Amino acid sequence: MPLNSIQIKNIKPDPEKDQWFSDQHGLRLLVRRQGGKYWRLKYSFRGKQKTLALGVFPDVSLKDAREE
Repeated sequence: MPLNSIQIKNIKPDPEKDQWFSDQHGLRLLVRRQGGKYWRLKYSFRGKQKTLALGVFPDVSLKDAREE
């Protein structure tokens, strides 16, 4: 199920571990223990899994991350 802006704003960091939240088409949100929220795009290139950093929420909105 795709994420929405309200859900993202309401996510609280877990003090014990980092958390991943999936959106769609490989777009994921990494919520660090310290509280940072980072956009990541998971994809494969020539059979290898890769991750592309897209920016930090809220500087990069959900809409912008999906467009990239």
